[in-house]
Amino acid sequence: MAEISRLPMPTADNWEWQFEGACRNYPAEMFFHPEGERGPSRRKRIIEAKAICASCPVLVQCRDHALAVQEPYGIWGGLSEDERAELISRSSRMAI
Repeated sequence: MAEISRLPMPTADNWEWQFEGACRNYPAEMFFHPEGERGPSRRKRIIEAKAICASCPVLVQCRDHALAVQEPYGIWGGLSEDERAELISRSSRMAI
């Protein structure tokens, strides 16, 4: 579960960027894996989701949000779950 204590207060200004997301025109299943998805089908879905993110006008805001709240699921800001976990881990090690 995402750590919600790090989420910004629910004001329109903090969340308005989501209305501009390229992902809004696609089903959520493209960005969040179904139960038990593995191997080639998972890699294919991740590649397709990242291709949508690559042209997104709010990619940076999305990525920053996902890293700030340590979003555990889905493709956010062009990063997979594993890529975000690695960045967060690396950042934690550097802070020590």
